Amino acid sequence: MARYGQEFKDKAVARLLPPESASIKDVALSVGVSESTLERWRSEALASPTQRREWTPAARFEAVLATSIMDESHKSAWCRSNGVYPHELALWREQAINALGQPGEKRLSAAEAKQDKRRIKELEREVRRKDKALAETAALLVLSKKAEAIFSKYKAEDE
Repeated sequence: MARYGQEFKDKAVARLLPPESASIKDVALSVGVSESTLERWRSEALASPTQRREWTPAARFEAVLATSIMDESHKSAWCRSNGVYPHELALWREQAINALGQPGEKRLSAAEAKQDKRRIKELEREVRRKDKALAETAALLVLSKKAEAIFSKYKAEDE
């Protein structure tokens, strides 16, 4: 089975999605990947929200500035071409206004944010480990009760 890089997959899926919206058959022929593989990649890309473009705070601010002078129809067209929902743009605008209005508020540095993310992942890993241990313990308890019931039945028959 051939392995494809993430960048290759992203480019192929991007051709399947708007604004290009090429057919699966055309993309399959041009990139040399089977149609079923492309369909799976597309469904994975549409199912996971993590595949969306990550906008940096500076890029968000630029987007708010660029669209602030536009009327609704031009703003909607801009949103479609850049893959942003209009409500996200409105949220970014509110965030920019709030950030400018509160200069004394402490903001997390990139290192602190990275450390927090690492801590969250560590805690999630620990929770998963404990869930597995709890499930194993519950299974062992159920099995021991079943074994006890079976052997007590044989004991009763012997007497």
